[in-house]
Amino acid sequence: MHHYGVMWCKLAERPMKADENNVASHRKVRASISLPPGLHEEIERIARAKKVSIAWVVRDAVEKYLESEKPVLKK
Repeated sequence: MHHYGVMWCKLAERPMKADENNVASHRKVRASISLPPGLHEEIERIARAKKVSIAWVVRDAVEKYLESEKPVLKK
């Protein structure tokens, strides 16, 4: 953690082993985000309550946000 309280990480794609039969959708890209302390604490609280990682909570929230942003198909 940075001395100003900002969490840092490098962008990196998880290398795939030669014997893995993963499709591209299973590959993950690491992203770095900065959060206000209150928002980070709330995400931590949710993760503890659900017994999941902070990363899981953030991915779930992003997926739900992106789904809500898709335009409604007109018939």
